[in-house]
Amino acid sequence: MTLKEKIINYLIEKDGLTDREIANVILGVNEPQQAVNQACRALVSKGIIKRVNRKDGLIGNFLVLGGRQGEPTPDGHEKHSTEEYSAFKEDNLKQILKDYLHANGWETQIAWGRTPGIDILAIRGTERWIIEVKGLGSLSAMNVNYFLGVLAETLQRMDDPNAKYSIALPDVRQFRNLWNRLPLLAKKRTGITAIFIDEQGNVDEGETNLMIDMKVKQD
Repeated sequence: MTLKEKIINYLIEKDGLTDREIANVILGVNEPQQAVNQACRALVSKGIIKRVNRKDGLIGNFLVLGGRQGEPTPDGHEKHSTEEYSAFKEDNLKQILKDYLHANGWETQIAWGRTPGIDILAIRGTERWIIEVKGLGSLSAMNVNYFLGVLAETLQRMDDPNAKYSIALPDVRQFRNLWNRLPLLAKKRTGITAIFIDEQGNVDEGETNLMIDMKVKQD
């Protein structure tokens, strides 16, 4: 993940931070902040953030409101509005899945925030369902990294042949396309399914998962 991507991700969680505050978290306390300053100014030139004087007189970096899904930035990538960032934060997706699972008779153990471990472990009787969750990134390249990362995390969790394994993602076009391009053989061999969650909180495991089930039955 690039420095710019790290800055955007951090501003999604804590908007309005100064260059120094961002540098303390990303680079380390008292590390030089020039790289962060340059990256923030580059993001301003692309219309992704704005720099505004805060009430304390310091210059804060704020994500720019507005935009729409699929709107290109000056460098040709897609960007998403702050409203989408909020709806598709990882913990928000986990909360939606928690409610969805409880409504269907599952009990859950959830790793909130940056807590290490399985994102969602769902148990219903003798059934186990392991779900790894990713939120929405600000740029297309970031979402590709998120997609590959969540697949890798899920594969590393696969130590129970009787458990169900899924990845959960925001229901946006890019994540749908990435999942659809994953070869059916890979989905069949791993048994991994995809859960998509839209801005209204609707949960969809997708038609591809049904295709896997049909393929397995045929074999």
